[in-house]
Amino acid sequence: MKIGNIDLGNRPVTLAPMEDVTDASFRILCREAGAAMVTTEFVSSDGLVRDVEKTIAKMRTLEEEAPVAVQIYGSIPEAMVDAAKMAARAAELAGGHGADIVDINFGCPVSKIAGRGAGSGMMKEPDKMVAITEAIVRAVPDKPVTVKTRLGWDDNSKIIVELAERLQDVGIQALTIHGRTRCQMYKGEADWTLIGEVKNNPRMHIPIIGNGDINSAQKAKEAFDRYGVDGIMVGRASFGHPWIFTEIRHLLDTGEELPPMNIKDRVALAKRHFQLSLNLKGPVTGVYEMRRHFSCYFKGLRDFKETRIKLVTTKDVDEIFSILDSIAARWGAETPPAEGVYGL
Repeated sequence: MKIGNIDLGNRPVTLAPMEDVTDASFRILCREAGAAMVTTEFVSSDGLVRDVEKTIAKMRTLEEEAPVAVQIYGSIPEAMVDAAKMAARAAELAGGHGADIVDINFGCPVSKIAGRGAGSGMMKEPDKMVAITEAIVRAVPDKPVTVKTRLGWDDNSKIIVELAERLQDVGIQALTIHGRTRCQMYKGEADWTLIGEVKNNPRMHIPIIGNGDINSAQKAKEAFDRYGVDGIMVGRASFGHPWIFTEIRHLLDTGEELPPMNIKDRVALAKRHFQLSLNLKGPVTGVYEMRRHFSCYFKGLRDFKETRIKLVTTKDVDEIFSILDSIAARWGAETPPAEGVYGL
C-alpha cells in the first residue's frame, strides 16, 4: 500500500493518533514493534496559528519513527490551511524529522473538539469538510494529505460512502474510517460493513484504512480478509500494549499466533519506554507522563495494587527502575488475562 510515494508494504498496520498517548516515545516503541506508520497527537490549528509553543512542540518527530503523519484539527478554514502549511514545515518549526504526511482529523468525537465543529463535528457540515480538505491539498502540494473520519454524525446520517468519493475527488491520498458514528463515541461495536462498502466501491482508487475494535491479531486478520481494506489502524488496544503490532504482523506474515508476552518481557519494554520518555522530556515530565502507561502495562496482574500505587506516585527515577525490577523478579513468568491487556 502506498500513500503518495510512501510505501507502507503489504497489509500495513498503523498507529492511530491518541491525545496524551501517542507522544514520540510511544510512537518509537510502536514502530519498533512493527507499526508501518505512526501519527502524532492531535495538533490544534488554532494553537498553531497563535504560535502556542506547546502546540508547535507536538509536531516534533524523530527519524526513528518515520514515516510519520502530523495530524491537525480545527473548524476555521483559513486556520486549517495555515496549520497544514505549518505541519508541512514541521521539521523547520519544531525540529526533528518533520512530517511525511499531513493528516486531517475529522474523526475525534470528544465534546471539546466535536462540540466546536471540529473533528467528527465536521460530519454535520460535509460541504465545509470537503472544501477545507480541497484547500489543504492545494496548500501543501509537496506532502500527501490524508483524512481520518467516521461513518457519520449519527445512525440517521451515515454519509461515509458518498463522502469518501468527494474527499478522494479533491485530492486526498488515503482515507482512514473509524467504524462508528460520532454519537456512538467509543460505545458498542464498530460497524465495518460500511468501511467494506467504501473499499469495494469501484469509484474508489485511494487506499482505505479501517479502524475500530482491532484489539487482537485475529481481529486484524479478519478485517483484512473479510472487508478487503488496504490497511488497518490500531488505537486504544495499543495503550499499554505496543507489542500488539508484533502480534498482528506475525499472524499476517506466518499464519501463526504468538504466545502472550510475560511480565518479565513487559518490564523490559516498560523500562525502554520510560528511558525514552526521560530522554525526550526530562525527569519531571518524563516521570509524570509515564504514569498512565505503567498502569496499563501491568493491568490485570494479581495482587498488584500496592505495587501499582508506588509505581505511579513516586517521583524518583531510580526508585521507579527499582520497582520495575521488583515486578520482573516477583511476577516475571506470569501473563495477565487478555482482559487485563485490552481492558480500556
